[in-house]
Formats: sequence, C-alpha cells, structure tokens
Amino acid sequence: MNRIETEPYPILQIQSDWVSQSEALGSKQKFWYDEKNEQSPWLFKYPQAGTGQHWAEKIAAEVADAIEVFHARVELAVFQGTRGSATESFAREGRELYHGNQALAGHVLGYDPQREFRQSDHTLENIHLALDRTFLTPDGARWAKERLTDYLVLDALIGNTDRHHENWGILRKRTEGGWAGMVAPTFDHASSLGRELADDNTGKCRRRLLVESQVGRYSERARGAIFWTPTDVHAISPLDLVRRASALHPDLFRPSLERLQNLERPTLERIVGRVPVDWMSELARTFAVALMCYNLDQLRRIVV
Repeated sequence: MNRIETEPYPILQIQSDWVSQSEALGSKQKFWYDEKNEQSPWLFKYPQAGTGQHWAEKIAAEVADAIEVFHARVELAVFQGTRGSATESFAREGRELYHGNQALAGHVLGYDPQREFRQSDHTLENIHLALDRTFLTPDGARWAKERLTDYLVLDALIGNTDRHHENWGILRKRTEGGWAGMVAPTFDHASSLGRELADDNTGKCRRRLLVESQVGRYSERARGAIFWTPTDVHAISPLDLVRRASALHPDLFRPSLERLQNLERPTLERIVGRVPVDWMSELARTFAVALMCYNLDQLRRIVV
C-alpha cells in the first residue's frame, strides 16, 4: 500500500472567474467552468441538501477505475464555500454527446424522449435495439453493448438507481463519411451508495439498516431507471437487472462479472476511506462499504 492510495482525495478549489455557463439538463444545480491550466471544461454539481451526492460521485468513479470501467473523471470540489463534485467534460475534440433518449427516439418506434419519470419503454431490450441501429457493423454494436454492460454491473455494485435515458449516451463526431461514434464513459452516479440516507433518527436510516442487518433488503428493494418490460409499473433494482440480463446475454456479461473476482473488501474500504474525514460520516462509510460488499457477493454468485 503506497501513499497515493491512502491519503485523502484532493479537493478542487473553484474560482468565481472560472465559471462559464449554467447547465440546464438534469435536476441538480450545476455549472460549467474553465480553469486556465486545464484542456477541458469541468461541470460543478451541488449536492441536494442533506445528501452525500458529492462523495457518491467520487467513490463511484474510483470503484469504476478499480474494475476497469470506462468512466468520467470526477473530483471533490468547493465553490464559494459550498462542497460539491466536479466532472471533467468528455465531449471534446469535435465530439458531441448524443444522449440515450435521443438514440432511443431515433430508433425505437413510439419512444418518448421527453418523459422524465416512469419511462417504461426504457428497457434493456430497447437499449440494445437502439445500439444495433446506431452502430452499423455487428462488431461495433457488440462493442457498444459490452461497454454498456460494464456500466450496468457498476450500477449493481454501487447501488446506482439513476441510469435513466439521459444518463448514458454516445459520443459522436462528424467525419467525411458521416458519423463516427462510441459509447460515452459512464457518468452521473450521485444516486448511489445510500447517499440519501440519514445516519440516525429516521425510519430508514443507516444505523437502523446496519444494526438490523437490512442492507441487503435495501439493495434488493431499490428501484432503478431501466425497466424489464414496458408493461412494468416500476423499474427493477440494478442488482436484479444484472441477474436477469446476464441469464439472457451471458457472453455480454461474462467479462464484466469476471473482473469482479479481483475486487476485495480492503480495496473498497481504501476507496471510501480516502474521502476527507469531514466530508463523510463514519456511519456513511460503514454503510457504503457494507452495501458494496453485499452487492459484490450477489454478483459473484451469478453463473454465466
């Protein structure tokens, strides 16, 4: 274990004169900024009050790195005394982000890209259909599906419930022959790791879930943002999505699941432990590790 693995994560100090523009997409307050020494703009996001969305973003990115999942770079950040997270733009060098809802609307008959809640047409089957019709060669479509599969396994591991149709996409760039594209890195993991829970004094708090051994129940009952069928009332949990989808597409899920075999609890503890002491409570750390360990155990039980 070396120093870089154990010291607290750095915290970016954002200056007021770096701010360039606000970002309208999504439900959280955010803005883009440009630091003179950086080649790419960054997106600063304020966490919703009383949540750990900022540390959830950072931990999720570090876990993605540990299991070799292509992800956006994320750092903890402070702007005018307010803590948040900052994500480096990956839509650069002439590339633009073509969101999942745009791809689905362009290739799935009747898909409503504007529907924000309970979009039951946002199914894995429809996502695969959109990728098949976006990437024109079989190899290209398969590669895109494999990358998306990585993201679904990451979601199941960290308990990310917000993989809605604007939280994945395709990076595309116009070329002489038309368009060239690839699946964008995974981004926006603020809705993970029990970030919404209070430590104490509520019906669903971290202490009670830990003391009563209800972490697994919390994970299994979570509602994600990808539906299993269009007739379902609710989306299924990220963990159950991987269970069901891996049974249908074992070849797609095998590489992602096999990489989890090298992930151990001490690695997860080090990742969580590097969040600065005053940014995350001890109960939040304990719960985040317990949640990931439960999910990791369940994912390792999947036979593909």
